Amino acid sequence: MQDSLFDAIANDLRQTGLSVVRLKDVSVATDTTECLASRLFKRLMQLQSHQMESAGTGRLQEHQLNERVRRDKIHWLSRQDDAESCWLNFMDEMRVAMNRRLLLGLFSHECHFAHYQPGAFYKRHLDAFKGKSNRMLTTVFYLNPEWHLADGGELVVYESEHSDAVRAVLRPEFGTLVTFLSEEFPHEVLPAKRDRYSIAGWFRINTSVNGVIDPPR
Repeated sequence: MQDSLFDAIANDLRQTGLSVVRLKDVSVATDTTECLASRLFKRLMQLQSHQMESAGTGRLQEHQLNERVRRDKIHWLSRQDDAESCWLNFMDEMRVAMNRRLLLGLFSHECHFAHYQPGAFYKRHLDAFKGKSNRMLTTVFYLNPEWHLADGGELVVYESEHSDAVRAVLRPEFGTLVTFLSEEFPHEVLPAKRDRYSIAGWFRINTSVNGVIDPPR
């Protein structure tokens, strides 16, 4: 059953570089992923405020907090929690599947819960850092039951780094998995009128050089 889901994602990426899969679509849904979405939402609701941190921009020495750019709170997933571990396992299956279907050379995956409080946003940006092109695929999995058009919080995906043309405007509906090429599509999160939840993640390739490990462990 997972093969049909991964086939759909791979076909979309091959054709357009952007995939949007809704698990309620019976042609690609599986009981496993639907159940996992509910478990992840429950886990997210259990997290305390001190377990969520303000998100920043940049990596390592360049990392900084800038509320003019983004205002979400995050919690990195780990294998210490069963639901989080199940999602990480699912992403590892997806990594292997995309490598087999698209020969991308994906090496690892990292992801975090993202909580956008009412009014929070993330300005237009690219997920691949300048000079650090190891982010190959971006994934976003939405955990927002009963999300309506009036709630806002859309993900806006642009055609390219040098274009203001819009490729897609996506509502963050529960059980929707968005995957796209990290270096190709600038995107932004518009302000929402209610709490907005997701799991944002990145598949990386290994760009280690001269003994310098990248991605860092």
